[in-house]
Order: sequence, then structure tokens, then C-alpha cells
Amino acid sequence: MGLFSQFADVVEWQETQDDIIFWKWNEDEIKKGSRLVIRPGQDAIFMYNGRVEGVFTDEGSFDIASDIIPFLSSLKGFKFGFNSGIRAEVLFINTKEFTVKWGTKNAVSIPAPGLPGGMPIRAFGSFNFKVSDYDCLIEKVAGVKKQYSVLDVKERVMAHCDQLLMKWIVKEGKDMFHLQAYADEIGRGIAQDLDMEMMKIGISITGFQIQSVSYPEEVARMQQKVASQAMVGDMGRYTQTAMADSITKGNGSHMAADMVGMQMGMMMANQMANQAVSQFGAQPGGAQGASNGAIPNFCPNCGTKTNGGKFCSNCGHKLV
Repeated sequence: MGLFSQFADVVEWQETQDDIIFWKWNEDEIKKGSRLVIRPGQDAIFMYNGRVEGVFTDEGSFDIASDIIPFLSSLKGFKFGFNSGIRAEVLFINTKEFTVKWGTKNAVSIPAPGLPGGMPIRAFGSFNFKVSDYDCLIEKVAGVKKQYSVLDVKERVMAHCDQLLMKWIVKEGKDMFHLQAYADEIGRGIAQDLDMEMMKIGISITGFQIQSVSYPEEVARMQQKVASQAMVGDMGRYTQTAMADSITKGNGSHMAADMVGMQMGMMMANQMANQAVSQFGAQPGGAQGASNGAIPNFCPNCGTKTNGGKFCSNCGHKLV
């Protein structure tokens, strides 16, 4: 990672990975004649006894005794002896802007009208960050770590991502079934909140992008089935379509199954009520008709259709 000789002739960070945010040189004393090398995309911070002595941003190779020491805070009068040096730390900062991909590990349930458990969604995208406050980074992170990676930052971001995703979808997502249309607004809101959180360790979130939003399979299928944009945004009509589709397929999510069961229960109750009215309402009329001498349409003995006569043409049963 860092390259230095036994006598600390060169203090430098030969960066071999592009996912390291900072790396701390603290391996040996800095001797007289040592040089500090700062490469493009790096800043170097001299630290002594845990305090920042100086920040150097110009790239190049510098003689520490003549080019660095005079510009330090409490060490600017330090004189190197023949065999004595200074035990200081040099923190190298990667100054570039990092881009990191993110994705929800589990589905995030977004509150939605008509769905008690919410609408489960997954989202994917990327975010951007860079180191912006060296003092804060040193105080909160670099004081106890030798290096800090992109993965460390990603873990911090993802710890807040699901909650912020829910917050800003509810705030900006007017149409639950077309969240991608509001991705820019949602992303800007999340970036603002994340920036406030990450600035606590000296890191600034410069962008947060939502590149895709995915719904459960049954919801995606409904989106393809609906005939118009208005129907997609109508939870009532979506529910009707979902129940009809679940009955046809014989499967579906637990949500659809519950709704179908409730709907079928109501249908069965209505059917039973209609049958009761039909049976108990028609029988008195039929009995009255028979007592008044009306000829039935079918023979009550053998079921043969009658032709208007008083006796069945098939079995001879008397009809009136």
C-alpha cells in the first residue's frame, strides 16, 4: 500500500486500489533528508500527537526539512539531528469523487391506500460522495483507523437508505404504480438527508440516483393488464383486476388471495340469498298455480315436457 525505506527516505502512498478513501503513513521516524511525495488526486495531512499540523494539496516531491517543516504549526522550528528524526503521521486523502452502486437488500414496504401491509418494492441505483471536511474525518474516523474504504462508506449509507427511501417515496410518489417518474425528486430528497448524516464524519453526498424500481410479480403483471393510465392509479380498480386474475390463475400473492377469499365469500352469500328468494318466492306461486288448474310445463312424475294436455303424454300422469 505505502512505500517507504527502512530509514523513511520517502513518505508516499503508492495507491494500488481505487476504493480507498484515505491511508495513514505512521511506520517510522521521518529522518533528515526524507521527502514527501504527493501524487495527482491526493492531499497529504501532517499530524503530530493527534493534531493536524498542516495540509498539503500540491502534487510533487518535496524535501520535508525545507519544504514542509516551515509550514507546520507547532513543528515549524523543528531541527533534524544527525541521528534524530520526528515521529509524525502523514494522512493521505483520496480527493476524487466516488460513485457507488446500491440496492435494497430486502423489499421495502411503502404505505399504500387499500393495502394494510403496504406495497413491497425494491430499488437500485448509485450514489456519489467525496471527502469534504478533513478535520471532522480525522476526529471521527482517521484517528482510530489506518485506512477507510468505499465499502465502509456504503455500509453507513445503506444503514439509512431503506428508511429514507420510504420517507421520500411517501412524500414525492404521488402515483404508487409509477414511482420511476418521480425518481429524480425522490433521489434529491434522499441525497439531502444522507448528506446531513454523512457530514458527521466529514463526507459529503454529492448525488443519489434511483435507476430502477421493481414491484412484486403480481403487481407488474397487473400493470401490463390494465387498459389505461387511470386504471393503474385507481387502487379500487387494481384490486378488482388482481382478484379476477388470481381466480383465473389459481395462485398469486397472499394479499391477492386474502382479497379473493373475502370477495368470494361475499359472492357466495349473495348467491345463497338469491337462491333462497327464488326458491321460497317461486314455490307459493307454483302451488297456487297448480291449485288454480294451471298446467305445469313439465310432468312432475317423469319430467317430460308437457304439451298443454291434462295428462302426461309419456307416463299418463294427471297434470291437473
